[in-house]
Amino acid sequence: MQKLSFAEAIEKIRAEDSRYAEDAYYFLREALDFSLKLFKKAAQGPAKDRHVTGQELLHGIGQFALQQYGPLTKTVLEYWGITRCEDFGEIVFNMINAGLLGKTDKDSKEDFGGGYDFDDMFVKPFLPSKKPAAHKPRPPSRKEKPKETV
Repeated sequence: MQKLSFAEAIEKIRAEDSRYAEDAYYFLREALDFSLKLFKKAAQGPAKDRHVTGQELLHGIGQFALQQYGPLTKTVLEYWGITRCEDFGEIVFNMINAGLLGKTDKDSKEDFGGGYDFDDMFVKPFLPSKKPAAHKPRPPSRKEKPKETV
């Protein structure tokens, strides 16, 4: 049996589980590469030989997503069907089951539970600060006549 290309494997996954958009799988593959580089310093060998845990991958996914999509991150992820960290686990295990990713005996979908709140991670960093702006008197408009002083 011939090995499927990444695109063919994703097509097959989505035929069985259509919860997540095709782009979510491509994003996750890129986020994994980003995470491997991010944790390379902790690895004893080359980054490609380094296994990342579910929690490490979640951290890398969050950083990569913010880098790629900025304030639109949460919107983009929701468009792809991803609304919580557990969704990343579902995608990862779909890819594992398709032979696109490897895993250890210690890896499970539950590793992606209890990650981060999407609003805290992807929305709050872009909200304006709570410090109120100083009130500045507005200049009179051209239609208003300046008040005469006596």
